[in-house]
Amino acid sequence: MSTDKTDQIVLQVSHLKKRFGDNIVLDDFSFELHRNENIVVLGKSGSGKSVLIKCIIGLLKPDEGSITILGKEINDMNPEELDKTRAKIGFLFQSNALYDSMTVRENLEFPLRRHWLKQNKSEMDQIINQALEDVKLTRTIDMMPSELSGGMRKRIALARTLILKPEIILYDEPTTGLDPITAKEIIELIIEIKNKYKTASLIISHDMNCVKLASDLVVMLIDGKCYANDTYGNLKINKDKNIKQFFE
Repeated sequence: MSTDKTDQIVLQVSHLKKRFGDNIVLDDFSFELHRNENIVVLGKSGSGKSVLIKCIIGLLKPDEGSITILGKEINDMNPEELDKTRAKIGFLFQSNALYDSMTVRENLEFPLRRHWLKQNKSEMDQIINQALEDVKLTRTIDMMPSELSGGMRKRIALARTLILKPEIILYDEPTTGLDPITAKEIIELIIEIKNKYKTASLIISHDMNCVKLASDLVVMLIDGKCYANDTYGNLKINKDKNIKQFFE
């Protein structure tokens, strides 16, 4: 990771507040994500991790605070600007969100056809093949999602995420529902992608092995606040009871 981070910030969340009625979900929450950095957001179920992601991609509007993506404040964007910014953000859904009626090839073609980017057939095939090579599943190109194992579907979902060459990737519980061996393979793949493409990643995870292996920094979301922001190693030996409960 680069030590000169001043101009490397790709995502800045500042003093974010979001409530639903009397329920305060995010309360003056702040952090920065830098290029070629993996941050894991760690918190209990219902702590606001999903709300945070929805605010970042513009599905929810925060009550207060700002979110700056690649130097631009999303609250100031018109719908077209927001759509173009979203194209620079890859999102790996917890459920994978593959289209069951489409082959792997068609699933990967979908974001290319949906956005304003124009490729001919040869260019599209090259992009798809590269994405499948990145996740080591080129042989699945004409298979249906129902023919794939859970780990393979997760890899194909990641390949689709990589199709538009995102600068930021958001991972929502990337190892949930996977056996330990497959989960470790997905974690290793997340690290490989970061090292190859110098992407910045925000990872939502309860899997402490994922937190340990994939994170450069861990942001702890407790009571709506950024309770701690440190490396896994430093947090593991922290004596604060609110932090220790995650590592016991």
